[in-house]
Amino acid sequence: MFKKLFALGDRYAEQSTWKDFALLKFCICSIGLMIGTFVPKTQRKKVICVSAGVFAVTYIPLMTKLFSIALKKE
Repeated sequence: MFKKLFALGDRYAEQSTWKDFALLKFCICSIGLMIGTFVPKTQRKKVICVSAGVFAVTYIPLMTKLFSIALKKE
């Protein structure tokens, strides 16, 4: 099942542009904001710390790849 799901994701990515991915990111961000409004005040600090950690762990490799592509000579 997961192989089919990942294959579908690969096909979607092949047929998408940067605009499609921008829309996807806005959509996911909006869902995150909606979910965040339901976090109890007593748990918000923990949720923010975990979210910041996930952001850092995912952002650094993405930017590393971006800069390596940007610095390659064509």
